[in-house]
Amino acid sequence: MNPDVRRELIPRDEVLRLIGALDGMKAKLLDAAEQWQLLDDTGRVPSTPAYADLIQHAAGAHTLAHGVVDLAADFARSPHSTNRAGRAVLTHLATAATLSSHATPHFSETAETALTQASGPTDGHCRANRMVIDHATARAYLRRASESLRDAATELNDHLAFHRFFPEPSRQQSTPSPLPGPGSRHH
Repeated sequence: MNPDVRRELIPRDEVLRLIGALDGMKAKLLDAAEQWQLLDDTGRVPSTPAYADLIQHAAGAHTLAHGVVDLAADFARSPHSTNRAGRAVLTHLATAATLSSHATPHFSETAETALTQASGPTDGHCRANRMVIDHATARAYLRRASESLRDAATELNDHLAFHRFFPEPSRQQSTPSPLPGPGSRHH
């Protein structure tokens, strides 16, 4: 087998571990985007939105973004981030890190706007619209970050399929036989 091709392979165990981590983080991002709601049961912004709940969305988004950034940083430090498959995975991880990091300020803006007092019906309507836009934008960033993590996992799954063409050598094949020593006789 061509040793250059073998060097390009990310070890199977590492690929499986990373796919599991990506899938777990992707699920967390999607759950947050789905569960963190601004609107009430009637589909409207509550007249007195709870700042504590909204700032908790920002705190949760910050924690999620930190997890995504850590995944990207850990993979970037690995020796596999520089090969063809690794560069593609790292690109998706970098995108996910950026997108997830953008969610936090939008959730924070939503919470801050919840504290402002409307001086009239027009101000109240503008305030509600601004909150809806900021909150929806933050949730969209979480969904898009999860899509980037999905794309990174897809790259790794494709890479895993590539492993079938290059089976791991057996222990017997990978251990070279000892060479005869200088005093050995050959018959």
